[in-house]
Amino acid sequence: MKRTSIASVLRRDLIQSLGLVGALPLLAACKKSDGSGNAAGSEKKLRLAVVPKGTTHEFWKAVHAGAAKAAKELSVEIIWKGPLKEDDLKSQVDLVQSFTAQGVSGMVLAPLNDSALVAPVKASVKSGVPVVIFDSDLKGTDHASFVATDNVAAGRLAGEKLGALLGGKGNVVVLRYQEGSASTHNREEGFLEAIRKFPDIKVTSDNQYGGATTETAFAASENLLIAQNAGKGQLQGAFCPNESTTFGMLLALDKAGLAGKVRFIGFDSSAKLIEGVKAGKIDGLVLQNPFNMGYLAVKTLVAHLKKEKVERRIDTGASLIDKANMDQPEMKALLSPPLAEWLGSAP
Repeated sequence: MKRTSIASVLRRDLIQSLGLVGALPLLAACKKSDGSGNAAGSEKKLRLAVVPKGTTHEFWKAVHAGAAKAAKELSVEIIWKGPLKEDDLKSQVDLVQSFTAQGVSGMVLAPLNDSALVAPVKASVKSGVPVVIFDSDLKGTDHASFVATDNVAAGRLAGEKLGALLGGKGNVVVLRYQEGSASTHNREEGFLEAIRKFPDIKVTSDNQYGGATTETAFAASENLLIAQNAGKGQLQGAFCPNESTTFGMLLALDKAGLAGKVRFIGFDSSAKLIEGVKAGKIDGLVLQNPFNMGYLAVKTLVAHLKKEKVERRIDTGASLIDKANMDQPEMKALLSPPLAEWLGSAP
């Protein structure tokens, strides 16, 4: 029979009394890093890709700030990256595919086209990267939720306001944004639905597109004003469905000496558009809540990742501001979201 030393017996008894038998290898393993700086076995921090339509307009900076606030509150990481211009569809498709290949925890996406992003989103979800759509709708049912303004209702606000300003009569035009953009298409249709309730108002053009930049929108606006004989008093009102088309039309009206004479309702805000309202050159702006949109989109995705039930459609609200109400606290909050607080001094 093999003899056991007194020291060995004492060591074994000590370990048993401390309840450490079988636990020492486990404790040693727990000290190993998982490569990310976290101890193995601890919960890995979620990495979420947030892909806007573009990154230059003030609207997207507000979305970014809201997403950053949600990320801090929820202790998740967001990767903010989108096309520079809102007409670079290929770049956005490439980004979605790249984030899918990287295996991010989930993705928040504002699709540039309601059809072209269907297949990339489907592939993303199939690979285990869930997607929440925001701002502009996407065909199909692969995404977990849609977080956005009720754009048809927001367009109606614009139509009702312009109809009232015109006293129910006159010629009006719609300068559309670009084909394939579901959000702006719905605003345009909501506007037309409301303005057509005024029997003495005639929509003389609703088939022209301004495009994704101020430059293209300015050129389209100039051409539209000339075609409508606006300078000869043949045009009484205009509507534009987003920031770039609104600013392009403002520049064209200003250049033609028609700013303040042609009643004008725009959409979204920037410092220059706010100045246009103050100067009486823009009669009203329909404001979304992009800060809230970014915030709720990230919160919704995190809830979905935690297996919580989320709504298929979340409305983030819209309001119409004009010179009379723009100094009200709730309107000022929409006009000046806290960008510096969440993005630093240079968002």
